[in-house]
Amino acid sequence: MGLLCVENAPSRPIDASPIYSQTCPMRIRLLLTLALLAATPGASADTSDRSAERMAMVETIRAYGRTDQDMVGPDGISETVLDAMAATKRHLFVPEPVRARAYADRPLPIGHGQTISQPFIVALMTHLARVDANDTVLEIGTGSGYQAAILARLVKQVCTIEIVAPLGEEATVLLKRLGYSNVRVRVGDGYKGWPDCGPFDAVVVTAALGHVPPPLIEQLKVGGRLVMPVGPRGATQKLTVIEKTSANKTTTQHHGLVRFVPFTRKRE
Repeated sequence: MGLLCVENAPSRPIDASPIYSQTCPMRIRLLLTLALLAATPGASADTSDRSAERMAMVETIRAYGRTDQDMVGPDGISETVLDAMAATKRHLFVPEPVRARAYADRPLPIGHGQTISQPFIVALMTHLARVDANDTVLEIGTGSGYQAAILARLVKQVCTIEIVAPLGEEATVLLKRLGYSNVRVRVGDGYKGWPDCGPFDAVVVTAALGHVPPPLIEQLKVGGRLVMPVGPRGATQKLTVIEKTSANKTTTQHHGLVRFVPFTRKRE
């Protein structure tokens, strides 16, 4: 999918097809550093810690955040979020054939027509959710479990739903093996949320839909935030943040263009 620069991010999609810009040489140098690290012998082995690659990934995310204030805010990506990214072994959440590229800032296939989002998008959505240590968070679209693992380092409990059964089952096993005891995984349709696990301080949706499912807003606490790509399938969407200001009122902000896999519903 090539190098991705997100300067002037609101004008073009992130997590999408190859995008290359001559206007951000610093980012290109950072990404090339990641590529060289990923090519080192043994980089794809599960037993490798690959901490140097993770730190290079974090520096790339930090650099994006400092220059893309329209998306992130004036202070950049939260250092707490960056610490969680640095501590989480992303290469364990991607299939072996693409493991050497685990720390490049690009989405990667995880099977069943699904992808793991690029690290910057994972960090950005987590940052925009504004989670705290005592929070309970709902994630729609578990995938391989990486976003849930990041959230689990930051909150009290993560409840995550995956409609693709093999992915949900694999993520359950992996998260348990890695010691994420505060993550609950359910296989099913995420449109209606997970009332028994809520209410939620934040909701993170990692698949695109043309509207925000009303049940997710209903299960959001007052003061909570929902982060989701909103827009048509197969095209660019707006990365949207909805804050619930009272029982019946919300505010909406947009944080640039993205492209996610479509939100899949269970066939009735």
